[in-house]
Amino acid sequence: MARIAVLGGTGYAGGHIVREAVARGHEVTSYSRNAPAEPVEGATYVTGSATDDGFVPAVLADADVVIESLAPRGPLEGRVRPIVAALAAAAPAAGVRLGVIGGAGSLQVAPGGPQLFTTAEFPDAFKAEALEMGGALDDLRETPAELDWFYVSPAAGFGGYAPGEATGSFRVGGDVLLADDEGTSFISGADLATAIVDEIETPTHRRQRFTVAY
Repeated sequence: MARIAVLGGTGYAGGHIVREAVARGHEVTSYSRNAPAEPVEGATYVTGSATDDGFVPAVLADADVVIESLAPRGPLEGRVRPIVAALAAAAPAAGVRLGVIGGAGSLQVAPGGPQLFTTAEFPDAFKAEALEMGGALDDLRETPAELDWFYVSPAAGFGGYAPGEATGSFRVGGDVLLADDEGTSFISGADLATAIVDEIETPTHRRQRFTVAY
């Protein structure tokens, strides 16, 4: 059993991670600005802001793994990258593994090819988020070797607008966008959570980014 802290644990990705981790018997604490409408039985919920003084040390003190799933929009626009940097700086001394949920925008559309957010098809409304989370990934890649981290880019069609179902069957890739034969890139919230808790239980992407899609 691991002690898992999920930042943004009442959001779409974070909520699925909390549910999956609890179902597997882990000790899970969710951190978010607001209490959940439908709490997961067995999870602990803490409300507050990730930008508050003392937040990072408090989270790291009670966890073996911290999953950062905050979205850099609204009041957190431009503030998630510094939160990830603060966690990364303090995690090694605390003996904590850090997982970061980013977006698909920084994935390459083909091996060695351009990143998704640079293509004409990428929505302008999401470019700022893609740049911020891509920057967070760049920062992680420059951290000292003692930091144990992983970064997850879901498929391009990931989100609460298209929740999908739990299938238990998906592909795991690296820095290149995964899509099916029709060019569709999708993963459900439940299956993304399965992949993330799999990584927590059996680490295979140390200091690496991976992506998940059908």
